Amino acid sequence: MGAWTVAVLAAGPVAAGEGAFDPAPWIEDLHQVRAVMTQKYANFEWAVFERRMPLEELFKATEARLRAADSDADARQIIDRSLQSIGDAHLRIQWPSPATGVAADAGEPKTLCQALGYDVALRGQGIGTTLPGYHALGDEMAAEFPGGVIRAGPSTVGVVRVGMFGPQGYPELCTSAREALGIAESAVCDAACANHIEAAVYELMGQDLARRIRQLSRSGSSVLLIDITGNGGGSEWAEAAARMVSPLGLRSERREGVRGEHWAGYWETLARELRDAAHAAPAEDAPQLERWAQQVDQARIAASTPCSAEAFWSGRRPPCKWLAPAFYATGILAEADAATLRGKPWGPLVFSPAQYDFESAVWQGPVLVLVNQGTASAAEQFAAVLQDNRAAAIIGTRTLGAGCGHTRGGTPTLLAHSRGVLLLPDCARVRLDDSNEVHGIDPDVPVGLQTTEGVPDAGRWVGEALARGIETAERLCAQAHCRQPAAANMPSLSSAQAP
Repeated sequence: MGAWTVAVLAAGPVAAGEGAFDPAPWIEDLHQVRAVMTQKYANFEWAVFERRMPLEELFKATEARLRAADSDADARQIIDRSLQSIGDAHLRIQWPSPATGVAADAGEPKTLCQALGYDVALRGQGIGTTLPGYHALGDEMAAEFPGGVIRAGPSTVGVVRVGMFGPQGYPELCTSAREALGIAESAVCDAACANHIEAAVYELMGQDLARRIRQLSRSGSSVLLIDITGNGGGSEWAEAAARMVSPLGLRSERREGVRGEHWAGYWETLARELRDAAHAAPAEDAPQLERWAQQVDQARIAASTPCSAEAFWSGRRPPCKWLAPAFYATGILAEADAATLRGKPWGPLVFSPAQYDFESAVWQGPVLVLVNQGTASAAEQFAAVLQDNRAAAIIGTRTLGAGCGHTRGGTPTLLAHSRGVLLLPDCARVRLDDSNEVHGIDPDVPVGLQTTEGVPDAGRWVGEALARGIETAERLCAQAHCRQPAAANMPSLSSAQAP
């Protein structure tokens, strides 16, 4: 959006109240938002130079509307609309509950898994099951990843639905994990207990997705379609899932982080952990761990070196680079053999997929990934790494545009007056073409889907484009020789290089 949006925001002031509402504190909060964005908004440069948002004008128009507001609710709505117009799904304010002054509570949980935040509602609604000719397979296995087949000309397409890339969307797996671990429903579950359950859920996710893919293969599927429409994201498990559906040695996106104490502190901790690991590691691993620690030291220095973003407000670039290098979306290594690293206690420190128990290259044929405007965050990461490596064809419409988001709790800021919590993304994932993933993932096979379109209609439109999608996926597979054994393309630990 550009100047037209700013004009709309400035127009149509709300009638002033009769003295009860004072806009001054809200304007102070708006100024605080501006100041904090100047310090730590990861996608600032993208918003100004790719999104082409006149942010200074936007904030002036927002202030004018606040002066004309007549209630707290109106002021919140004005600020929300202003921030939403920037087009960054990870930029928002979490407002307190009016009754308590703190974040709203969902109520008393009924089960241990609910208390831990597991909720099936976190899995978005997909459209893959509405494609013409879809025949569902039985759910006696891997029910959380619904599967089915579609005959499309000479091809049989196996469809698997992934509604979320994080464990919290799978309460049924949480219950299975809790029971397998012998944890009582009434147990008090501390952080260690929660982590134990989460690790078990991740393992079940990997096992069940592999089961579903193999079932589709046995059904005669020659193309795999992964439906991540409505998938709002999750965790780094998205990188593991991408490696499950491709035999290629996937190279992950570059990552950049906001300069300041958040990332500097992380690098300081990681360097210490790598050196501790080097002291305990076999002689053949210790030198490499020390080299990685030295690279992390350089990342800490870069993150600690300030760069003022004030120039962005006037549409100019600062003389320094706004974001500091932060290796890759998977950590220090962009690609590696996760199975090899999984056997090393320090493996997850350098390659995040190594923290998950999963099988690489379960599927070795053509891959289609179905996306829409509800595909976001880690789901975009999944689509991006497959598209950048030419390991899958993306079909659908441009994704939401959430990008990297918040790492390790993010950098929340409490607003002084409203007590709202400003949430700003602290990192950016940079794709092979140097674009910021927050732009959204553009499909290889576009389909004219609208956010207001009914699911059956969306399925029909995708069905009409399916033949083109299959052709594109098969061409990519042929170019990559993707049916060869995964081991032939998977780099060894020694060949995986850090920047």
